[in-house]
Amino acid sequence: MSQATKRKHVVKEVLGEFVHPTQDQQIVKVIGSRGNNLHEAVTALGKTFLVSMPTKFRKNIWIKRGDYVIVDPIEEGEKVKAEISVILYKDHIQHLQRMQLWPDGFVEQPASQEKMDRQQGRRAGEEEEEKDEEDDEGNGSSSDSEDDESDLFVNTNRPNYHYSESEDEEGESEEDKEEARTEACS
Repeated sequence: MSQATKRKHVVKEVLGEFVHPTQDQQIVKVIGSRGNNLHEAVTALGKTFLVSMPTKFRKNIWIKRGDYVIVDPIEEGEKVKAEISVILYKDHIQHLQRMQLWPDGFVEQPASQEKMDRQQGRRAGEEEEEKDEEDDEGNGSSSDSEDDESDLFVNTNRPNYHYSESEDEEGESEEDKEEARTEACS
């Protein structure tokens, strides 16, 4: 089987099937990568251990901190206690929550509560911006967004050239001297 065909089947398997954990399997949250296809995971009860990524997922499917996976326990492992069998995505998690198979330790706040928190955070940020604007007006300084270059991307791979206005003034004074000379000659 070619690499592309293998990848296609692995991706189809991961994204397509809704898998329920068996009694031996458990759902864990990935809290970090330790290298060599090992990931640190935490259970719903707070127990932390290493899990390994099987070869069928390597270089085909990536997981990051905060992702949920279903793992099979490894009895003979001292450090590595389990192997990843299924990677859970948003649809899988919602399906497991509807089936009430989701561990209570991983239950997050409802989406409506998260929205309320975000809105309160935005309101606080808007109030701070209004206070900053009032302070700027009170000081008599007016800031134009066109003149403010503080939010521009700075490329650290290129040398930074600073041009000062004093060089321009010197250039103008030399031009003035030349004009004075030409006027004096005529």
